[in-house]
Amino acid sequence: MTSSRPRAPAGKRLYAIGDVHGCRGQLDALLGQILEDAARDRDREKVLITLGDYVDRGPASREVLEILSGFPLPGFTCVHLRGNHDTMMRAFLEDPAAGPLWLMNGGDATCRSYMLDPAGPPIALSAALGRALPRRHRAFLDSLALSHVEGDYLFVHAGLRPGVPLAEQDPEDLIWIRDPFLFSTRDHGWVVVHGRSPTDAPDRRPNRIGIDTGACYGGRLTCLVLEEDSQRFLQA
Repeated sequence: MTSSRPRAPAGKRLYAIGDVHGCRGQLDALLGQILEDAARDRDREKVLITLGDYVDRGPASREVLEILSGFPLPGFTCVHLRGNHDTMMRAFLEDPAAGPLWLMNGGDATCRSYMLDPAGPPIALSAALGRALPRRHRAFLDSLALSHVEGDYLFVHAGLRPGVPLAEQDPEDLIWIRDPFLFSTRDHGWVVVHGRSPTDAPDRRPNRIGIDTGACYGGRLTCLVLEEDSQRFLQA
């Protein structure tokens, strides 16, 4: 890390949201809190960073994609990252053989949000989902980034393979990794802000901050707010 107290870029306030997983009500509430918080300082550039896993498990994946594929926070720069669940959904749209893995990990709830029966034959279900998916939702899923850097912070869905330069990271690790990253105490060059691995409360460590607080399991949806050298949280 560049300093003992990591810093966001000068003149910016960063808002990073953890795994939404189809929890539209909590997303609405959290976006409202962010707008209220941002209104207290109109001079800074505001950046919204969402860490992936927008779909599956919760009841309203379609509504979440509708919100995020639009302009959820007027006047903000928005960066949307790719999660493993978003990746599984895209894979199913391309190849019905990917269906069993996706459906058993919450894709059934996503299908129901598009008014589809997840028990249908995979080939027919994949085609039906492709037809039901608005063009804007598909474009959103196709545009998701793997990582994003702001100042002393790296934003990614799951984490990093310790000791591997960012440019050489396997995309599978960026969206799927757990134990090798979570148990590492090494300096990654940035404080890594990530989701993927749910905890009861934000998991703040010297080298990483985990903000998946299990919204789809009855927990809260968390937003990390970064400004200069401060770190704070909003939750819904």
